[in-house]
Amino acid sequence: MRTLALRGGARVAVVAAEWSDAFGVVTHGRVQLELRDGEPGPVLGRDAGFWLRGTGVRALRNPGRRTARVRIVTPGSGRHLPVDTPRTPVTEGWRNAMNSMNDTGVGAGPAAGRTGHPRRLRGLAVTGFIATLAAMVATTLAAALAQAVGVDFEVFDSGESIPLSGFAVVTGFFSVVGVVIAVALLRWSARPARRFVWTAVSLTVVSLVPPFLAGATPATTTALLGLHLVPAAVMIPALARSLRTRTG
Repeated sequence: MRTLALRGGARVAVVAAEWSDAFGVVTHGRVQLELRDGEPGPVLGRDAGFWLRGTGVRALRNPGRRTARVRIVTPGSGRHLPVDTPRTPVTEGWRNAMNSMNDTGVGAGPAAGRTGHPRRLRGLAVTGFIATLAAMVATTLAAALAQAVGVDFEVFDSGESIPLSGFAVVTGFFSVVGVVIAVALLRWSARPARRFVWTAVSLTVVSLVPPFLAGATPATTTALLGLHLVPAAVMIPALARSLRTRTG
């Protein structure tokens, strides 16, 4: 039995010859399992247990900044969790399983992570779809309210105003782009929520530039700036919250 300390961002490879039949318990911080094909696996919090044999885990990674610690139990330690391991529903289940499994047993921790990963992606996509609809409705209503108080949304001196349907379509398109970014970060990033917020806020700031170049009146420019912020206020918190939930 040994304790493995992982500093923030550190990665430790799992060597099959040294980690055969090893079982780990996270005692401090968070640890992400890296699968054999390089795919990021589940992020495990304190008191979470995981089995390494036959699960395709090739490395352990600390996705946070604080040091994480993992208690590693190997066959040489009697196949039992150490006495001082916290008793939780997770560790109790593994305690019983390790007392009864034979050498051909395969742990369910990382395998469950692989099967759960598509569900997390689908869950995020559903959240993004709902948030997209909400953003489209909110932006269209805000544009209608602006028109009601006299904003004409005429740009580039064309004599034609942007229709309400145009706001809905543009909002829907860029909201879907945001959902795609969130899904990609959940799939490949160790810190999807933080990186999504940073990316989304940066893109929102960039989107505030075109209204100043549209040749519109000050009232129209101000309204367009506000209409850029409305969908951002809907999409960014919804997707960031969903990403945090799905990364533990």
